[in-house]
Amino acid sequence: MAFDGITIASIVSELNKKLLGGRIYKIAQPESDELLLTVKNNSTQYRLLLSADASLPLVYLTENNKPSPLTAPGFCMLLRKHLQNAKITGIRQPGLERIIHLELEHLNELGDVCHKKLIIEIMGKHSNIIFCDDTNKIIDSIKHISGMVSSVREVLPGKDYFIPQTQDKLDPLSFAITYSDFKQHMLAKPMPLYKGIYTSYTGFSPIISQEICYRAGVDADIPANALAEMPSEPLRAVYNTFLSMINDIQNRNFTPNIIYKDKEPIEFAALPLTLYADHKAQSFDSISTVLEHYYAERNIITRIRQKSADLRKIVQTALERNIKKYDLQLKQMQDTEKRDKYKIYGELLNTYGYNIEPGAKSMEALNYYTNEMITIPLDDTLTPQENAKKYFDKYGKLKRTYEALSELTVQVKEEIEHLESVSAALDIAMQEDDLVQIKEELIESGYIRRKGGTKKARVTSKPFHYISSDGFHIYVGKNNYQNDELTFKFANGNDWWFHAKKIAGSHVIVKTEGQELPDRTFEEAARLAAYYSKGREQDKVEIDYVQKKHVKKPAGAKPGFVVYSTNYSMAIDSDIAGLCQV
Repeated sequence: MAFDGITIASIVSELNKKLLGGRIYKIAQPESDELLLTVKNNSTQYRLLLSADASLPLVYLTENNKPSPLTAPGFCMLLRKHLQNAKITGIRQPGLERIIHLELEHLNELGDVCHKKLIIEIMGKHSNIIFCDDTNKIIDSIKHISGMVSSVREVLPGKDYFIPQTQDKLDPLSFAITYSDFKQHMLAKPMPLYKGIYTSYTGFSPIISQEICYRAGVDADIPANALAEMPSEPLRAVYNTFLSMINDIQNRNFTPNIIYKDKEPIEFAALPLTLYADHKAQSFDSISTVLEHYYAERNIITRIRQKSADLRKIVQTALERNIKKYDLQLKQMQDTEKRDKYKIYGELLNTYGYNIEPGAKSMEALNYYTNEMITIPLDDTLTPQENAKKYFDKYGKLKRTYEALSELTVQVKEEIEHLESVSAALDIAMQEDDLVQIKEELIESGYIRRKGGTKKARVTSKPFHYISSDGFHIYVGKNNYQNDELTFKFANGNDWWFHAKKIAGSHVIVKTEGQELPDRTFEEAARLAAYYSKGREQDKVEIDYVQKKHVKKPAGAKPGFVVYSTNYSMAIDSDIAGLCQV
């Protein structure tokens, strides 16, 4: 997820192909630290987004426009004055720095040709967009950095522009790196090998450094300086892989891609990431498309998690409370197992107690239920009849406790299962609409109080819809209400129903349309049931499946709860990468 120098190199390569020689048609500043340049080139219009946001600096081409303020900020007005209709004569990256230079040519008020630079620095909280003349004198910048803010470099009008050398790193593109040089730098690093790579050379992020080690077949976490005591082959393999990657960068052999875990994007890069062999990798023709897709999808996931945070807290709190209650009830149930023993003590005292001597502290008697001798403890201050009554009272109390707990534990267990199913629904919610029914279920279950005068929320969320490899339609409920709707209103008697065995998860319905399902469709539906369950991280999930006509809903049962019989089962993984979602 690093916006490193290699990613910048891929962006510069793409911008050179599409924007070089074009003219800046429009300049907008949608945000205080963001520019949107519209460039016309070869009869095509492009939008270039430049963001110096401290938390998420970005540079990429986009088809999306953004609204601008009615009054343009001063920096935007300055750029319009100088760069309106300016020609892009160069797009370059100094070494593998996270910096892009847009070299621009324009006419001044007198019609003379002038040259300017727009420099975009992608450096985390130090990111900036700086406008310079042809002598590298700063005309203005989107962020002003005074000496009070930074002792390394001032970014103010009239100051000279330079790249701050804050780290002792080598530019791998500026000279030929010999094995001797590489070895010397690695052996001097008392840190993991992959860290030794990215702290020695500009442009390499931790993930790319780990990728180099992975391709070379060397443990990325081995201390770099420990390689001196090992054979030379591992370090030479890392060196050769490193050179191969440098060669790809120099020759612009980029393969922009996004790595997905389940359906969540977890990483992107301009080069293939083979270390994620167990995850799905999606390649793109454009690094701009990668960046736009990745951050848009991450933004959706982040926003949904923020929106669902309150619901998650309510569910988790209730779940923890009920689990604690259930554990306590089970312990109390365990204590009631003594009740039958006390009943037998009372009966035997009534049968044989007549010959107990006064003051005795115990009595031995034959247990006529097991034909074994047992010892009965006695209270020496009580008569045999009073001891018998004491044991019968204990038996009665434990019996009543057992009967009450037998009902309570079932209720609490059902409540835990219900809350776990709601938690599973929150895990698969991908849109704000998906949260509406979940919140309504929590309101009707009494976990959230409905505000006075608030009507039941309008539901627009629909179940997931897939088509199997054999053309059968498969539907997956996103929450308990949708599960009930799919199973008892949408599905026909001969349709097939799937669910993870004894695990919270979605109901999966396969519409048969009167046909026999092929084995592959059974397996794909089972994978969906595994994926949309709490067991999705397991290697295999046991899935129950049965025709819908055998699935029943007990009277008064909670949403999503069903019972079924005559079912089949299979153990299967949760990989749904090959399934077509409608």
